[in-house]
Amino acid sequence: MRAPAVGKVEYKRGVDAGVIHQGLFYLAWLMDHRSEFERLVRDRLGAQAAAQVLWSGPRLICIAGDFTRYDVHALREHRRSIDLVRYRYFGSDLLGLEAVASVAGRTPTARVTRRPTAGAAVGGARCVELGELAAAVDEVLLGLGDGVNRIQRKQYRAYQRLRNFACVCPPQKTKLLVYLKADPKQVDLVPGFTRDVTGLGHHGTGDLEVQLRTPRDLERAQELFRASYAAA
Repeated sequence: MRAPAVGKVEYKRGVDAGVIHQGLFYLAWLMDHRSEFERLVRDRLGAQAAAQVLWSGPRLICIAGDFTRYDVHALREHRRSIDLVRYRYFGSDLLGLEAVASVAGRTPTARVTRRPTAGAAVGGARCVELGELAAAVDEVLLGLGDGVNRIQRKQYRAYQRLRNFACVCPPQKTKLLVYLKADPKQVDLVPGFTRDVTGLGHHGTGDLEVQLRTPRDLERAQELFRASYAAA
């Protein structure tokens, strides 16, 4: 049996609930226009396929750059089958898809899909690890306070109170770079982990660069995150 599915893909630099609201609108439209949908299926796939559409279980799949914890909470309040899927780019030829949440409570998983381009085999597993690390950094920064806003820029992701206190750049081959507002002169700099970038050009704002390669590095960085949050 085939259940009708509504998929919506939306690119956005910021984070808002628009993708979910619009997806729910399209889902309602689908349920109100069953005959048109079945006619389309019959014309494209044949009468047998149209007869197998299961209207008791429509599914909405929302795919976007990211979702907030409020989106995930709102998802639980709906009776429909809804999935939130986050996408991320890794270099020029890898696209990661991560299931953020669903009404069925499935465990979030991550996978990497290859684009139809050449030379992408090396480093795929490492890209997934750094993608998971970036997701953990996102959770930690958002959890520093209720007033944290996350804004997606072209070259980095900014975390704000009254101003930016952290900027996270897309994963590189072996590390994730985070720039903080914490004063580098007040930090015991560790080569390969923290660096004073005052006066040096880089994406994002902040004079303290933190290099993250493993979950252990993230644990070490949390005190610096809190200091930067307090400074903002």
